[in-house]
Formats: sequence, structure tokens, C-alpha cells
Amino acid sequence: MIRVVLADDQALLRSAFRVLVDSDPGMTVTGEAPDGAEALRVVREAGADVVLMDIRMPGMDGLAATRAISADPTLADVKVVILTTFESDDYVAEALRAGASGFLGKGAEPAELLQAIRLAAAGESLLSPAATRGLIARFLSSAEAAGENLDGSALDVLTAREREVLVEVAGGLSNDEIARRFNVSPLTVKTHINRLLTKLSARDRAQLVVTAYETGLVRPRGA
Repeated sequence: MIRVVLADDQALLRSAFRVLVDSDPGMTVTGEAPDGAEALRVVREAGADVVLMDIRMPGMDGLAATRAISADPTLADVKVVILTTFESDDYVAEALRAGASGFLGKGAEPAELLQAIRLAAAGESLLSPAATRGLIARFLSSAEAAGENLDGSALDVLTAREREVLVEVAGGLSNDEIARRFNVSPLTVKTHINRLLTKLSARDRAQLVVTAYETGLVRPRGA
């Protein structure tokens, strides 16, 4: 059973999400919160596998709450999915850096939302669709991500093949797609990714994507 916490300052939206999540036999809502501080309390007290986190809330916002969850060793297995209005939310890249597993538009179809929860709970990132990859590239093409002072030394611990796999992960490819590209088994790819997560101290694939951009291994288009 996937435990879900809903964090959004709009009560009506939380109610709609609760009905949807509880309608899935494999999920249950363990708590709701109107702000980040309450979300953090609920996650710690009621437990959660996935938090649907609005990024703009009064008091402690979703970005600060995501960072707090990521920094707490006792919440290492909690995944955060940021709910956003893609075009207007300038904090998406910061949320990914803070430890979010990905983001989803508030206008997503019900089936998309439920699938996003499943993917996050399974440790996957919500960065695969082409449109989402484009958004990631755009947000990470800030002066910080595309400037001249990128430090790629963090990648020195990687083998040549691990670097190649990291590039493909940053491009949004799935394990099966990467396996076909390198003519290896999906299990071999999974092993490479697990090693990348360990060597780069990344929580999940989303963090690998951020690292690939921030170290300059992958450059946003036009950068």
C-alpha cells in the first residue's frame, strides 16, 4: 500500500486529490497539510511514501519542506512530487536540487497523477516525457547551471560507461531504452544506475539528472 501525504494550501484541491488517491486500491492518503511545516509534521507522524507537494504555500513553502525532508535521514525513503503550473513556476529546478523526485502539472489527468505516485514510490523520476525534459533543460540553463564555473570533479569517480549511462539518464531514457542503445541487458543498466546513485550520493534518478547538468556533463540546448 502506497502511503500518500497531500500538501496544498487549497482545501478543495486537497479534497479532490484525496478522493482520487483513495479510489486506487493500492494507495491511501495518510494526511493532509495546508503548508510545508504541517506537511513535514504529518510525514513524520503519520508516515508517507510519497508527498504531493504544492511549491507555493504560506509560511514554509514546498521548496523548504522538500529540502527538510531530504535532509532528514529518517525520511530517506520519502519521495516528493512537486505540483506546479509548469510555465510560471521558476522554482522547479530548485525543488529538484532540494531532493524532489520530479514534478507534475496541476492540470494532469487523474491517471497521470496516480501513475506519477506509483513511479515515485518505485524510485523512478518523473522526467521521462519529452516535454518534461525540455522544461528541465530550460530551468537548468540558468547562469548557475550554464555558466563558466561548472565543477565536473564530482564525476571523477565514474567509469567511462557510467558517464555514458548518466548522459542517457539525463536525456530521459528508461532502463530499457538505455539497454537497447548500449546493447546490454536492462539488469546491467540497473546495476550501473545503482552505482551512479551510490557514487554521486543521489536520492534517485531526478538527482542524477540535476548532477549531469550542474557538472557540465550535459548542457541545456542553446547553452
